[in-house]
Amino acid sequence: MRSAILQMQSSDQPEENLTTIINAIEDAADGGADILMTPEVCNCVSLSRSHQSDVLARESRDIVLSGVKVAAAEMNIWVLLGSLALKTTGADGRFANRSFLITPSGRVAGWYDKLHMFDVTVSAEETFRESDGYRPGDRAVVVDTPLAKFGMSICYDVRFGQLYRDLAQAGAQILTVPSAFSPVTGAPHWESLLRARAIETGSFVFAPAQTGTHSARHGKPRQTYGHSLVVAPWGEILLDAGTDPGLHFIDIDLKEVDKARARIPSLGHDRPYKLVT
Repeated sequence: MRSAILQMQSSDQPEENLTTIINAIEDAADGGADILMTPEVCNCVSLSRSHQSDVLARESRDIVLSGVKVAAAEMNIWVLLGSLALKTTGADGRFANRSFLITPSGRVAGWYDKLHMFDVTVSAEETFRESDGYRPGDRAVVVDTPLAKFGMSICYDVRFGQLYRDLAQAGAQILTVPSAFSPVTGAPHWESLLRARAIETGSFVFAPAQTGTHSARHGKPRQTYGHSLVVAPWGEILLDAGTDPGLHFIDIDLKEVDKARARIPSLGHDRPYKLVT
């Protein structure tokens, strides 16, 4: 399986980001990739809720989703849209942070809404309350495709190891972790968390990431960590994209999943226990 990983520096303008993604789809297909993967909120990186309300759309009208469906079909390639920020019909007006796996015929094979909201105070200068603007999902998702079985997640989910164990025990061979990670937490935690999820489950981990300082015509610019990673089931780093935006190719052999799980069959070793406090 040959994959293309797009590390992005998305702006707060969906039209600009769509152009970047379409160009990457074409380059990925020309490079022989079976699938292109993009980062979290690849349609719009913005800290301004009012701006998001102005430029975001519901799923049925989102220009990035519709444009990528067409491009995937034209180029005959799978696409993981790491996530899109989308309007919903919820009475509270909160958005969805939704990941899509799109087939080479331009159909949505599976979708997943981010379960865990990034409500944290990283530092005195950096506070996030994702749940103020986004509603959490309520379902874990494994998508069975001719390429592999994909277990879907998004960014902050990576800190909740049981989710990935459940995905792997449901058959996932590749765990996707599209992200827009904070630079403050990225340096000490990003690689360690992703390697842990791979080792614990004997899975490949693909984590396409946002990077750098994101241009914003409205509101304060956001910074993200970069370092898109691909991790092997035994924990080796197969790809580190550094901090520059760009397209990267990686070839993997899914037999490595079976090998790792045969060597350490911990997915079948769960035992019930009592918690004593």
